[in-house]
Amino acid sequence: MSGGRIFFLQGIAVAVMIAFLAPLSAVSWSAAPKPIVSPQSALQEKAPDFVLKDLKGQKFRLSDHRGKRPVLIIFSTTWCTFCKAEIPHFKAIYDAYTKQGVEIVNIDIQESKEKVSKFAAQNQLPYRVLLDEDGTVSGIYDILGVPSMVLIDKNGMIRCRQCRNVETSLNTLLKP
Repeated sequence: MSGGRIFFLQGIAVAVMIAFLAPLSAVSWSAAPKPIVSPQSALQEKAPDFVLKDLKGQKFRLSDHRGKRPVLIIFSTTWCTFCKAEIPHFKAIYDAYTKQGVEIVNIDIQESKEKVSKFAAQNQLPYRVLLDEDGTVSGIYDILGVPSMVLIDKNGMIRCRQCRNVETSLNTLLKP
């Protein structure tokens, strides 16, 4: 191919890209930014009820805690390096807040009981570990990544999702 022909084809390619991207950039520049919702100002929505079994085969029903105590759900997996790194933090939360009446549970997503049991024993997890083997519960809670935390107040309302500073939310929730 001659140099002129290559230059011509490159020009066409650039023109096609500009024609394709120009409408997209115009839309993105003109769109209003989405509001940022902090954990404290999260929309109050009723937490979907669920029933899962723990590693001992005992059933955990979220609605059994309604009217009694807040529930902090930690969604995780055994293969997630960030989940493993956060275990000391999760244990500290457990130590600090279960004494104040908060129920803390870990929901492991789409893994076998055997694998999760081994992981929980190796890491000496003090909180109850539930099995969401088919991913149904993580689906109804719109979990897109792990670890993810969802804090539910004693009335069954979600107080925060993706709780970045869950201690602040818990302290606010537990104020008399």
